[in-house]
Amino acid sequence: MKHPYLQEEHEQFRKSFRKFLEKEAIPNYEEWENDRIIPRDFWIKMGEQGYLCPDIAEEYGGSETDWAYSVVIDEELERVGTGLIGIALHNDIVVPYITSFGTNEQKQRWLPSCTTGKTITAIAMTEPGTGSDLANIQTTAKLEGDYYIVNGAKTFITNGIHADLVIVACKTDTEVRPKHKGVSLLVIERGHPGFSRGRKLDKVGLHSQDTAELFFEDCKVPKENLLGEEGKGFLYLMDKLQQERLLVAIGAQIASEDMLKSTIDYVKSREAFGRPVSQFQNTQFKIAEMATDVEMGRVFLDQLIAKHIAGANVVTEVSMAKWKLTEIARNIATQCMQLHGGYGYMEEYKIARRYRDIPVASIYAGTNDIMKTIIAKNLGL
Repeated sequence: MKHPYLQEEHEQFRKSFRKFLEKEAIPNYEEWENDRIIPRDFWIKMGEQGYLCPDIAEEYGGSETDWAYSVVIDEELERVGTGLIGIALHNDIVVPYITSFGTNEQKQRWLPSCTTGKTITAIAMTEPGTGSDLANIQTTAKLEGDYYIVNGAKTFITNGIHADLVIVACKTDTEVRPKHKGVSLLVIERGHPGFSRGRKLDKVGLHSQDTAELFFEDCKVPKENLLGEEGKGFLYLMDKLQQERLLVAIGAQIASEDMLKSTIDYVKSREAFGRPVSQFQNTQFKIAEMATDVEMGRVFLDQLIAKHIAGANVVTEVSMAKWKLTEIARNIATQCMQLHGGYGYMEEYKIARRYRDIPVASIYAGTNDIMKTIIAKNLGL
């Protein structure tokens, strides 16, 4: 299928990036899964080849590409494994906050090292007692002279172990009503006094992606690290969630395509009762159902990506895609594992890892129930 937002140069770029991953990522991915982390030197290699933050301005080290190049990068990383999601978060979720809301001085200070892999980023919203309800976060930041004093804790933070720069959602005003007007964004850097990391969290899936707890105990952050204006953090977060949720939908779609392809190959080669498993009607029906879901998902997603690149507000449709495509991926993971039989439960088969990695996609970037709430609200219900 020809994607409406891709030209020949994007496909040439895909071929080049795929060769890079075949050399630098695929042979090492199982080791990274076992080690429970992706080494920093892979980030450096990504940066050396121009695969980190390619869409930012040349003056900050980027290539000023259109966002379709980022889509290609995210798709190819997902084909290797969802554990590489931290790179997509760095490129297309965290860094855009700086490019959109940062001052010229902040951009000059932070962006160049983000493109080289020297600086790895994260965003910290979720707290031990607060998930999707961002207006009720408890982490506080009190301005005292030239510093904000930050106290609180964050959890489930992607890139939490590696992160050199963390955009932290915090309360700079705990009295204002409505509560969301008290939320601000602070950029907290490795080495700031009072900033520490907890344990690297042991997850069901996404083993190679480092997820951590972060703690702030009287953490001193220069006031120059305020991102944008005080009290507008919630609005900034809402502004960027469209792209974040679109990334989740893209990952789910690629995972579904990958699982379907590998399962078709498997049932053609596996025999039972003297003939290939692919010749049984039950197998054919299951494959047909999944192929239809994958094809319909791709068509919906492609036009959505094209609208997003064009600058359209597609929050409702993105919420639909994030919900539906992650649910489809979870169903396909279950069906494909079943079609693999006992081998599907073995770690040597990729479907086992997909089965572990897929479920969290319906949780992060806003749970699927939250997506339905957004859809219903925007439909005027």
